[in-house]
Amino acid sequence: MWSYEKRLQYPVNITTTNPKLAMVIMTQLGGPDGEKGAATRYISQRYSMPYSNVAGLLTDIGTEEMAHEEIISAIVHQLTRNLTAEQIEGTPFANYYVDHTVGVYPASATGEPWTAAYIQSKGDPITDLHEDLAAEQKARTTYDNILRLVKDPEVCDPIRFLRERELVHYQRFGEALRSVQERLDSRNFYAINPAFDK
Repeated sequence: MWSYEKRLQYPVNITTTNPKLAMVIMTQLGGPDGEKGAATRYISQRYSMPYSNVAGLLTDIGTEEMAHEEIISAIVHQLTRNLTAEQIEGTPFANYYVDHTVGVYPASATGEPWTAAYIQSKGDPITDLHEDLAAEQKARTTYDNILRLVKDPEVCDPIRFLRERELVHYQRFGEALRSVQERLDSRNFYAINPAFDK
């Protein structure tokens, strides 16, 4: 059960539209390493996590990733609101516009729609936590790439906040992985199949 607070986790106040930037930022909503994938991954993985504290962490971070979807959606919306077709024509956003006008739709920077194939949920705590650590680093790298391309401080400010949260999540998943490994036979780093320790 969630309690929804009707405000963004971090404020977004963009005053200058820019459809070119919107297409770059869009990838962190629906791209291969974006926030929608992170939220779906962690919320899905929590069901098979045998350790309640780690399942709780997956729920907490998955919920925060939903809040990050809202931040990215707000950025894309504010970068494209009230644009005319003439202002969009000739930009990388034009192809997106044909299918979605200026509606916020989860896609990558290349225009590929979000797919569950971007995520993994294996049901093995060690496997899933390694997946999560890698996912946070890939998202951090994508934010780094965005910050290399985007110079508008109104856009960079919330992007820096989101990048920082990737680092925090990475640290929390690292702590969770260590806590799971401490519970296992030191000769066996496979939580589900203890036959591998022989």
